[in-house]
Amino acid sequence: MNSEKVRINKFLSDSGFCSRREADRAVDDGRVTVDGITAVTGMTVSRDQIICVDGQRLNDAGGTVLIAVNKPRGIVCTTESGEKNNIVDFIGYPERIYPIGRLDKDSEGLILMTNSGDLVNRMMRSRYGHEKEYMVTVHRPVTKTFVDKMRAGVPILGTMTRECIVERIGGRKFRIVLTQGMNRQIRRMCEHLNYEVVSLKRIRILNIELGGLKEGEYRDVTKEERKVLLAMTERSRESGRERKQN
Repeated sequence: MNSEKVRINKFLSDSGFCSRREADRAVDDGRVTVDGITAVTGMTVSRDQIICVDGQRLNDAGGTVLIAVNKPRGIVCTTESGEKNNIVDFIGYPERIYPIGRLDKDSEGLILMTNSGDLVNRMMRSRYGHEKEYMVTVHRPVTKTFVDKMRAGVPILGTMTRECIVERIGGRKFRIVLTQGMNRQIRRMCEHLNYEVVSLKRIRILNIELGGLKEGEYRDVTKEERKVLLAMTERSRESGRERKQN
């Protein structure tokens, strides 16, 4: 038995049920029980106790699942079971996990999936400048003017995109590194400059690279990768606090 005590909201988050904030709401609403007794905000529990939400017991494996997936085109980054092509069913992972962020249905490449609500929240704070790298093919030759304009920022969705790294690879292909996550951002940027995206693949999120992972397959993020990832997101979170205070 494991007698280590953790706060109830941390337990729910670590189990993959939700974020800590959502866990607090579930507790306040009386939806959580510990050994059959209604939980209260701030209480601590041990991992060998029976914790249920809406009468369903949560499984806690004592660790955070984090996998890298090479998502094919046509798969939707949602947990909604009503979507027949949802990524959760496609992966078929033995534990309850969900995607960190999104990758358009028509796009392919790297998506991270986890059972940790805290990790999802940390990664989703796009204002902290988490890098995401893509390889893009468009319908006509990439020009210097196109590259310069993409780098400087493009007006979409009522705002100007941030300056970013753009490199012409050759012909109709370019590499782009974004530090924000606007809806269909690359496609909208290209459309503004009269370019149509033919294919779009994400190849990196922060320090996690797609590498040689085959389409439709996944792998565990290594301990070293996870250590670096958490350090990078923690630094960016602290930087975000400093900018907010100033």
